[in-house]
Amino acid sequence: MRTFDKLYIDGEWVASVGGGKPIDVLEAATENVIASVPEGTPADIDRAVRAAHAAFDAWSRRPVEQRAGYLAKISEGLAKRSDEIAETISREVGMPLGLSKLIQAGLPVANFATYAALIRDFAFEEQVGTSLVLREPIGVVGCITPWNYPLHQIAAKVAPALAAGCTVVIKPSEIAPINAFIFAEICHEAGLPKGVVNMVTGFGPVVGEALAAHPLVDMVSFTGSTRAGRRVSELAAQSIKRVSLELGGKSANILLDDADLDKAVRNGVNACYLNSGQTCSALTRMLVPRKRQEDAIAIAKEVAEQFTLGDPVKGEARLGPLISAEQRERVRNYIRKGVEEGARLVTGGPEQPAHLAKGYYVKPTVFADVNNRMTIAQEEIFGPVLCIIPYDSEEEAIAVANDSIYGLAGGVWSQDAERAKRVARRMRTGQVEVNGGRYNLLAPFGGYKQSGNGREFGKFGLEEFLEVKSLQL
Repeated sequence: MRTFDKLYIDGEWVASVGGGKPIDVLEAATENVIASVPEGTPADIDRAVRAAHAAFDAWSRRPVEQRAGYLAKISEGLAKRSDEIAETISREVGMPLGLSKLIQAGLPVANFATYAALIRDFAFEEQVGTSLVLREPIGVVGCITPWNYPLHQIAAKVAPALAAGCTVVIKPSEIAPINAFIFAEICHEAGLPKGVVNMVTGFGPVVGEALAAHPLVDMVSFTGSTRAGRRVSELAAQSIKRVSLELGGKSANILLDDADLDKAVRNGVNACYLNSGQTCSALTRMLVPRKRQEDAIAIAKEVAEQFTLGDPVKGEARLGPLISAEQRERVRNYIRKGVEEGARLVTGGPEQPAHLAKGYYVKPTVFADVNNRMTIAQEEIFGPVLCIIPYDSEEEAIAVANDSIYGLAGGVWSQDAERAKRVARRMRTGQVEVNGGRYNLLAPFGGYKQSGNGREFGKFGLEEFLEVKSLQL
């Protein structure tokens, strides 16, 4: 067990002002305590914000090349500790180690390197007629991050914020916080000036709310549930600070009648079950032509049952546990609700896997004959649960896909690429995978409707942290 008893504020490791009881961190596969972190307080947030505020002027005026150099150092530091980071997050979150190395550890390395390169060519000044238009850092940014892709989401906020010239206060999830301590250590070793990066652990309703409400915070970048996003918006509104939100999703994957069904279904099941379904952009609603539903069900069942469950670190499983007992019960309740409302349970179910007495495991589950009014088709489950929804026409498929309070991601499959793009354009969602299109770290990521506002990654993510000023010449 590791004990973390200090917070990272103003370039130093300091004790919490409140001295509250440490927060235990549990390993998802064993339910054992693997670490403890400080329970931060609003006073700790105040110290961190004031440190960031004091550091902002000098950091914002540093030449772009110097900021890029620090980002590159952080990327190098993350790469050197990537094995440790991957195993840490596998234990915290439950993602199988092989995927953790690629995603949980690999993407943060790439993200910092990307912004180090991007800002060297970014137009922070632009002549527009008789005006000089400046893009300037917004100020102090509160970064409130989730547990499902914990370090990836820290990087998605901190890298562009620092690149823009902002200073930050990070509030990581208390459920998966160990990686944030590793990140703070890497920032310290990179030699960042004091106060540029600060990190306070604690509970969302206490330190998260204090950060969102603090008058010296100029912007809050939040990733998490839609419910929590509403609360962040309410608190931020009191001081009219900018808010960027990446929230929930219930993404539709439309398999058109000319799609390669075998390829599309196999890809779709994988896209639903990534990280045990604990992915906000997971393609959890698979829309299939009614006349092809039984074929799609047979393929989905076969693929789902190949997702062996087990310890994510030992490497014998394709699907790890969920993050917590609370999340496990939430997902099981949704599965029960699906059965109660008349969906056909194809495989899986709410029972604990017989060979896994411990760990927050949920069987990979597939429902068929789902209609879009069912709870499992409307609410975000955040577990390995796929809903197969039959449709009778392309127009109906598009209508069903858009019949959601969310609009984060989606998918379209067709052997006619132009037809697929035509359908994708009509989907009210921030990102659409066309025929399984690959993830692109330079493309914008974010949602329509109650999936949030603002965009992350690439130049679009950088622009979130910039104010625009015009000099009338």
